[in-house]
Amino acid sequence: MKKIVTIVGARPQFIKAAMVSRALKAKGFSEIIVHTGQHFDKNMSEVFFEEMEIPYPDYNLEIQGLSHGAMTGRMMESVEDVLLKEKPDRVMVFGDTNSTLAGALAAAKLNIPVAHVEAGLRSFNNEMPEEINRILTDRISSVLFCPTDVAVANLKKEGFDSFDCQIVKNGDVMQDAALFYAAKSDDRSTILKNLELEGKPFVLATVHRQENTDNPERIRAIFDSLNEIHRGKEVVMPLHPRTRQIIKNLGIEPDFHVIDPVGYFDMLQLLKNCQLVFTDSGGLQKEAFFFAKHCITLRDETEWTELVDGGFNMLAGSDGNRILEAYRIMSAKQSNFSINLYGDGEASNVIADFLATL
Repeated sequence: MKKIVTIVGARPQFIKAAMVSRALKAKGFSEIIVHTGQHFDKNMSEVFFEEMEIPYPDYNLEIQGLSHGAMTGRMMESVEDVLLKEKPDRVMVFGDTNSTLAGALAAAKLNIPVAHVEAGLRSFNNEMPEEINRILTDRISSVLFCPTDVAVANLKKEGFDSFDCQIVKNGDVMQDAALFYAAKSDDRSTILKNLELEGKPFVLATVHRQENTDNPERIRAIFDSLNEIHRGKEVVMPLHPRTRQIIKNLGIEPDFHVIDPVGYFDMLQLLKNCQLVFTDSGGLQKEAFFFAKHCITLRDETEWTELVDGGFNMLAGSDGNRILEAYRIMSAKQSNFSINLYGDGEASNVIADFLATL
């Protein structure tokens, strides 16, 4: 029986791991789950394991609230201890967080092969910590699972064909999760009733990226724009605890509906019933597409360029005029969301099937 250590630490990784873990179990793998603790709030972490029926982590490192360097270093040290004890055949990491890089580095230094799920993504903005994390993780991974043709092309342009690694286009595991859990959310979520949103038009917004939250001018412009939009249509924003503290310190007072972070089923219900999405999240851009919602991205670039090219997503950055103009355009836009950009919901099975051959 092959043993895999899976490293997770942030909300999107819990969702991805839920689907891949199910596929690995069906293939007979032994999986050890390590939660770094990067997202430690109950609504940002524990609720996902409960709702999505993911086995609780075998290890919880409880590392959070530090600078990027300190957090990554502490995670590497603790993950190394786990790997020395468990002696896995392979380490699996997801996405582009500090947990991703720390897990990959700890494994590579012990000569344990690394599988990177969601490899090949590029924003081409090296000021983003996530961009550094994903580039370095790709370079030291032995198996690169890419969600799209664009991701595969990015790796080939960077010369990965000549590296000692295998590139696999498997599709997007986030779509696996969206399809699998959508029906369950209808039965288990009461958020629309609780927020008195049933049958009401509203737009969904999230803001958490450091490039926005750590720049007072950007965060003010974004919230001012959402306040303006709220005058004509309800805006609902599940707010990350860190962002909430930042706007409090800056004296920013949103007029719209700010709520605590929500579980995955609640987010699915908000996505399925909203009219439009504003976000600086990479994952939510795709999830909006999965549920046939146009998206306005509050960044100057995106890794998911196929969404912009197809007219499903519009980049607005933090400029108030651009945000309001994007809202006007996307509110009236009609698109064909039936195009297959991210696979057919079998991405996790492709991963498990491929790893079983190694």
